Amino acid sequence: MPTAAQPQPAPSVRERVQGVINLIRPAVQADGGDIELVDVKEDGVVHIRFHGACHGCPSSTMTLQMGIERNLREKVPEVTAVVPVQ
Repeated sequence: MPTAAQPQPAPSVRERVQGVINLIRPAVQADGGDIELVDVKEDGVVHIRFHGACHGCPSSTMTLQMGIERNLREKVPEVTAVVPVQ
């Protein structure tokens, strides 16, 4: 007799955040940069690191707030803020 499929556990907040970053990454890479997920704190603060052309770019703050943070907060409601780290 076939056994019922076990339900998959819901993805963690970190997994969901990484999924959104993976969707954003090609646009950032097209401009010569990259984004790395460093940590997701229990209070919903996401720590990311910019690489390549994004590191030190004056537009990276705008990219962070208008693109990355907006997308993450929209798709992962547990996210409260996104903070760049060195």
